[in-house]
Amino acid sequence: MSNGKTIGELIEEMRLKAGAKEYHGHEYMALERFADDTRHMIIFDVLTKDSPVGWQGERTRLFLTDEGYRKSLENQEKGHIKILSHARVVQGHLHYDKKEQIR
Repeated sequence: MSNGKTIGELIEEMRLKAGAKEYHGHEYMALERFADDTRHMIIFDVLTKDSPVGWQGERTRLFLTDEGYRKSLENQEKGHIKILSHARVVQGHLHYDKKEQIR
């Protein structure tokens, strides 16, 4: 390993050098991504001060269960958040709904 870094750390460095963005919430390789019940990853903007997740103006990434994703859709319907990107998560692998989504 380079300078005692893990594979995950090296991958993250490469992603950032290639122009990938880092968001509030979960990191790209967060342990939540690999949990058995994780089924969704979303990137969203927080639109209101009274949003139950995050602070107004933040762009956030979260790895979610089916229930967490359902609640996120409800918060979007209420106008608290705007989901910008969604991917299904299967054994830690991300399957984006559309190729042109932000990552």
